[in-house]
Amino acid sequence: MNRQELNKKVDQIVKKLIAGKGFVAPLEVFLRLGAVSPEQVEEWRFGRVPYLERVLRGNLSQFNFILSLIRKQARELELKPSHTAYVKWGKGPKRPLRFSKSGDPTMEQRYTTHYVVSQDYKK
Repeated sequence: MNRQELNKKVDQIVKKLIAGKGFVAPLEVFLRLGAVSPEQVEEWRFGRVPYLERVLRGNLSQFNFILSLIRKQARELELKPSHTAYVKWGKGPKRPLRFSKSGDPTMEQRYTTHYVVSQDYKK
């Protein structure tokens, strides 16, 4: 999928998520793009996969592009950014989950920021 097609697809997904859930989460966008399966996400959430990028289909450049598209649309739609903590499911300590191989705090924040519809949102 080229960047123009990806831009259209992400735009549609963001609008559907806003209409259906009232927020946009990068993980939801990746799921709906088919870049990762629900089963792979579950494996990651239970700590069986060290970081999400390991199971995402695509490349780092594409993931960064998708994250930047989400941020751009959120700004245009005046959505409110909200940090969300992702922690390990299941038994044992509830340690934070990693999204990126590098563990870079800036990248982790990009993956964990949800964009929420504000009260004065106009469809």
